[in-house]
Amino acid sequence: MTSLYLTIDTEYSAGHFRRAGNATPAENFAQSIVGETRDGAVGIFYQMSVLERHGLKAVFFVDPMPALVWGVQAVADIVGPIVARGHDVQLHLHSEWLEFAGAANPLVDHVGRDIKDFTLDEQCKLLDYARGALVAAGAPAPIAFRAGNYGADDDTLRALAAVDMRYDTSHCPGIAASDCAISLGVDDRDPIEHGGVVEVPIGCIEGSGGRLRHFQLTALTDAEIVAALHHAVRQGQSSMTLVSHSFELLSRDRLRVNRIVKRRFERVCAALEAMSGISTATYAGQPPLVVANRWPSRPLPHNVLRTVRRYAEQALGNSLYGSR
Repeated sequence: MTSLYLTIDTEYSAGHFRRAGNATPAENFAQSIVGETRDGAVGIFYQMSVLERHGLKAVFFVDPMPALVWGVQAVADIVGPIVARGHDVQLHLHSEWLEFAGAANPLVDHVGRDIKDFTLDEQCKLLDYARGALVAAGAPAPIAFRAGNYGADDDTLRALAAVDMRYDTSHCPGIAASDCAISLGVDDRDPIEHGGVVEVPIGCIEGSGGRLRHFQLTALTDAEIVAALHHAVRQGQSSMTLVSHSFELLSRDRLRVNRIVKRRFERVCAALEAMSGISTATYAGQPPLVVANRWPSRPLPHNVLRTVRRYAEQALGNSLYGSR
């Protein structure tokens, strides 16, 4: 059985805060978490409803750093409903929020876009604070982490081990120029012991010209996602990680529903319900396995027709909803 970790990075928008200033988080919550639009809401509550309709579970990587600005309740408003509905909450961290905290930031004496911009000791402090804030907001103690912007390095893994967190999933082989600085390469596509933790790479498929394409809801069509999952089952792959976001089903300006991505999400969930040999898994209930003495998994081979369909779908989506 292949385990699919359907992961949803769930976060308030630092960009919205930067534009709107230190107002209440209500508008940010409505836009970035609930996904409210005049045509309905497509954020995490809608996404959980679709998942549950098909008997699926997701892993919500929740960023608690806005608690520095708004207090823990702003994070509890996110965590509570996820836990109540039986999904998994794990730790995400966008260090951009440090610049808004001012004197309320007792952790470090400078700011940085990514967690890798800090020393090992500083990363330990940031992770310890973020984990504590997430638990104070009602989450079980997290065991897995994903860096905001994938911006982790080997010190991040050492820091995770130091604060007793077992899993990281910031390595993204399918994005050649990502912010990730973990010392792994494009051939490291399966869970691997590295830096004192288990690194769980983001999934990928083969694109044109031998390049890899990351396994994200907005990066692939539903046909590519489903084909990749069938391929993972056929080759006996132990796990696969798909990335999405709380706001992923919105237009680029987050004011309208992106009907193309919304339909894609619904189709992938329906396909998963009907698919044999694969099930959605959580870190809390069924953490990823490191399979020793096994050949590396191969990504789904490139298919011209699927790629052409993606290009056409992206062109239409960009014209209607803005590019991603």
